[in-house]
Amino acid sequence: MTGTWRHLPATARAIAVTATAAVAAAQARDNQAYDEAVADLAADDRSGLVLGTVVRLLLEEGHPEGLAGDDIRQVLTRCVQNAMRWRSDVDPHVVLVLLAGALGVYDPEGDESRPDAPALARHAPLLVADLLAVTGVPLDDYLAAAFTEIERTERQD
Repeated sequence: MTGTWRHLPATARAIAVTATAAVAAAQARDNQAYDEAVADLAADDRSGLVLGTVVRLLLEEGHPEGLAGDDIRQVLTRCVQNAMRWRSDVDPHVVLVLLAGALGVYDPEGDESRPDAPALARHAPLLVADLLAVTGVPLDDYLAAAFTEIERTERQD
């Protein structure tokens, strides 16, 4: 997987830059940089779609034979445990919602306890950073693939 998102329109590039900063801060366990980046992510509604697509692509890459319940449990547990080492505000329910949403099995309308946009923005980069550690592929490649897939889907609709 190789690609670039730098040719995209300014709004898409802004999401990519912010997502990259948030994931890099998560990888470095830099609380201050992380808080700043996730505040910017939360301010843009479309960042959730982009990061959700990145999560799905990472899950597919890491589990080419498909995902079982044990795989999801393992990803959830690993992500939460790793993140809790430096973020005391990690909520396993929010990470589970992100996983379920990325896989297309979560209906936010039917969930009265659904996390708000800032909570999702606070947790998505943690999940992406955790999944990237497993695949070893640069985030830029997944962002480029996510934007390509989103564009293709929007054209078909």
